[in-house]
Amino acid sequence: MWVLLDRRPPAPALHIRDIRADDKQLLAEGLSHLSPASVHARFLAAKPRLTSRELRYLTEVDGRDHVALIAFDTDGDLVAVARYVRHLEDPTTAEVGLVVCDRLQGQGVGTRLGLHLADRARRNGIEHFSAIILPENQAALRLFTRISARLHTAFHDGVRELVGDLLAA
Repeated sequence: MWVLLDRRPPAPALHIRDIRADDKQLLAEGLSHLSPASVHARFLAAKPRLTSRELRYLTEVDGRDHVALIAFDTDGDLVAVARYVRHLEDPTTAEVGLVVCDRLQGQGVGTRLGLHLADRARRNGIEHFSAIILPENQAALRLFTRISARLHTAFHDGVRELVGDLLAA
């Protein structure tokens, strides 16, 4: 009998919850702990800090059209943030963004958080996730293939646009 071994470390234990308005400082500090490469992959540009206006937008969400989830490790450290914002012109589609702290990238944290976000989106009537990513961002592409029944991709202006039909629950 053959046994295939998965050499990746086991996925860390996570506590996932909705972001709250009082998480502004937590989010600001979390950004400061990301590598420049992770920040660039998430924001498509350098982002030394979040403005107070951005922090309000990122933490004061309505839980339906704009949902944000945060994940903590067993030590209580913020390790990931995922969000979607419903498109005004197509309410069945939402733009999605996700970032995982550098030390836990590649360990399934993004997939777990992305699946939680997709579940919430489906409950809120969203059928498709969209994202603009750097062409070399293979982690985002893999995540989209895991949560999408069908994936559409296009390149323009130096970025890749993804639109994925969410898998049925």
